[in-house]
Amino acid sequence: MELKARRKTPTVMIGNIALGSRHPVRIQSMTNTPTADVTATAKQTIELIQAGSEMVRWTINDDSAAKAVPEIVKILSEKGHGGIPIIGDFHFNGHTLLEKHPSCAQALAKYRINPGNVGKGGRRDENFARIIKIAIKNKKAVRIGVNWGSLDQDLVTRLMDKNANHKVPKSSREVMYEAMIQSALKNARYAEKLGLKKDRIVLSVKMSELQDMVTVYSRLAKKCDNVLHLGLTEAGGGTRGIVSSTAALAILLQQGIGDTIRVSLTPQADVPRQREVEVCQHILQSLGLRYFQPSITSCPGCGRTSSDYFHTLANEISQYVRQKSPAWKKEYPGIEKLMIAVMGCVVNGPGESRHADIGISLPGASEQPIAPVYIEGKQIATLKGGNIKEEFKRILDDYIKKKYS
Repeated sequence: MELKARRKTPTVMIGNIALGSRHPVRIQSMTNTPTADVTATAKQTIELIQAGSEMVRWTINDDSAAKAVPEIVKILSEKGHGGIPIIGDFHFNGHTLLEKHPSCAQALAKYRINPGNVGKGGRRDENFARIIKIAIKNKKAVRIGVNWGSLDQDLVTRLMDKNANHKVPKSSREVMYEAMIQSALKNARYAEKLGLKKDRIVLSVKMSELQDMVTVYSRLAKKCDNVLHLGLTEAGGGTRGIVSSTAALAILLQQGIGDTIRVSLTPQADVPRQREVEVCQHILQSLGLRYFQPSITSCPGCGRTSSDYFHTLANEISQYVRQKSPAWKKEYPGIEKLMIAVMGCVVNGPGESRHADIGISLPGASEQPIAPVYIEGKQIATLKGGNIKEEFKRILDDYIKKKYS
């Protein structure tokens, strides 16, 4: 299946980061520190930025958090990260906080509004309008982020009542899909009516089940040309969260849908927050949409690779590439597209190594203890003995210098 062309959208500027079909799919993440804790939030934000997050979102839920925003933004600037846009995540009281703390409103690059949480009844539109007017005044972008778990209940009730009167009513799930899409579009059009231009609006319709999320985003994409932020919300943690998010985002990105993404993982004590960013990078690189560091092809191992040496070398080469990648990217433009193969036996080892830019085929359990090395399809060396790892690293370094200098 071919990767479909991105759906056409306007360019939306979030600080100095451009979103939209003429620009790369951008990666964003979110801190889980109390924003009022200036030190902790600054530290985690910098860690996310260094991992590759191009935008970082903070919870702005009370006065202390709003007061902390300008202070943390100043710290980021002083530490050389002033160009990374910070997004304010508002629920329930965003209109009050932005009015009460103008320095917070100015320091943020984008406001995230949940239409289901800005108020009820007549107050809903009024509170929404107050945030939009502040965004216009400060020349900020807005993400109208509809969530399955906090959908506008007045809208849901109206659609459910209307559906109940049909001769052949739709399923409640179909009505919820319609409510998600209507909420996003209705509020986007209202924001435009208030004066916020389309090139300052981002939409999202996040859901927690993969098929629901894919269905709603696919339908929304056909009904508008707004920039879309993709995410599977409440995906879970660990393997489940990574797999579910990867599957959902990959389906949509393959169809050309999505301009910015986040992988939302439930925190785990032994897993850094930066894992969200790493997963995003792997998704985009696997699809061929963006490249972040050299790719390493290594086989899964079997009875032919019973020796620990293959597993150790594959792991050490992977670590070596990860450690060297930041410096390589600065010194050698294009290095992120390098393909390296570290294979474990004669079955697929030579073939995969020839297909890579540079590869090594290690001996299987019953093979001769030699390791042929291939560069751009040709065997250039045969390594043996106890220094295979060091010799292959040297060959790799030399190849990179020659190819990318």
